[in-house]
Amino acid sequence: MGKRMQELKTKVDKKKIYALSEAIQLVKATSTVKFDASVEVHARLGIDPKKSDQQIRATAALPHGTGKTKTVAAFVGPNDEKSAKQAGADFIFGEEDIKKIKDTGKIEFDIAVATPEMMPKMAVAARVLGPKGLMPNPKTGTVDANVEKMIRELKKGKVAFKNDDTSNVHLSIGKVSFSDAQLAENFTAFLDVLKKAKPTTAKGTYIKHLFLTTSMGPSIRVEIA
Repeated sequence: MGKRMQELKTKVDKKKIYALSEAIQLVKATSTVKFDASVEVHARLGIDPKKSDQQIRATAALPHGTGKTKTVAAFVGPNDEKSAKQAGADFIFGEEDIKKIKDTGKIEFDIAVATPEMMPKMAVAARVLGPKGLMPNPKTGTVDANVEKMIRELKKGKVAFKNDDTSNVHLSIGKVSFSDAQLAENFTAFLDVLKKAKPTTAKGTYIKHLFLTTSMGPSIRVEIA
């Protein structure tokens, strides 16, 4: 551990569970990097990630976005190209583009949406898109006949999240430059969705711990409201 991180850790009481307002102030105070660091929430869940019926996969509409502009690719048929463009899609792809992605493995977008009619055609590129988490999926709101709605929601701050193999969920909820109120509202929006995503088969405590941290700062335990 570097000297900088050691010094920052002394500002955080590891035995304390901070109120959200305190945690936000502290997470900002312990971000000493020269760039506008992301503020991340990490949730430790009481689920069994090996069971398919306990997988967490959901989307949250963050009121103030994440502070990062997402590059959106729309996989649509000719009839939906105009709508996708008007909604702000950065790339509009058809069948030939899908084949190129399969053959080259080249990806220039952060998230992909598709109409239902395109999903069978996208199967050939699944091995490229799947491992990167870029394959459109109805569960994350990225497969729908209403292309314009999907793209506009993503551009406004809709984000997808899922648990990892260690039962944790990680999500960026903004930047250090955000106001305390903006970060609090984004955090609350995420937490509300996370609570609703609780699997019916999960036993015991569902949300065990919540932490806030910046890209290169110490973690701060937060109260579970």
